[in-house]
Amino acid sequence: MKIPINKWSKDDRPREKLLQKGVSALSDAELIAILIGSGNREESAVALSQRILKDADNNWHELAKLSLKDLMKYKGIGEAKAISIVAALEIGRRRNMSEALERKAVKSSRDAFDLLAPNLSDKPVEEFWVIYLRKNTVIGVQKLHQGGLDNSLVDIRMLLKSLLDKGATAFIVAHNHPSGSLRPSESDRKLTRKIMEAVNYLDISLLDHLIIAGNDYYSFADNGNI
Repeated sequence: MKIPINKWSKDDRPREKLLQKGVSALSDAELIAILIGSGNREESAVALSQRILKDADNNWHELAKLSLKDLMKYKGIGEAKAISIVAALEIGRRRNMSEALERKAVKSSRDAFDLLAPNLSDKPVEEFWVIYLRKNTVIGVQKLHQGGLDNSLVDIRMLLKSLLDKGATAFIVAHNHPSGSLRPSESDRKLTRKIMEAVNYLDISLLDHLIIAGNDYYSFADNGNI
């Protein structure tokens, strides 16, 4: 039988533990337990959170890939609780993006990856993003397209218009591979060549094209393809 929360040891009550010891003392499961508030008939909020995390390989990036429907498959997780989890993960993503933007300058593929990873590393579908630059200084970051599970078609005209509208003198493009593979496909190579040809007469430089998968990336520039 599940022990009522008011009978738990104080160390096992995440809200009380936060108040007494600070947020850094809480485990990942305890943080999620605070979001969902309660578990189900068989599991406490902490036990349910531990199971959800275990199914996500105890990895926040994997957890962020779960949709509302995925989360609601767990007994005790209804729509409201699922929304709370997804919203909290999005807050974390946006905080990481804000911190990356504060660094402004992009001088390497790693700088570009650090800037875009919060938005691309755990997405379940392909997205196409652009970093707009002027003298290595970031003047904008934008998602131009969201594709299906395994493709992201980009309107080159839309890309060119956005570059001119931003007044960019250089730019970096990136997209993710939800499959986890970092190997560029032939369509990725064709797209890169197509973009390079399109900006050839605009005096705007394509500095790199990144493929992001999880916590790693492939750089066309670093591999001599730009």
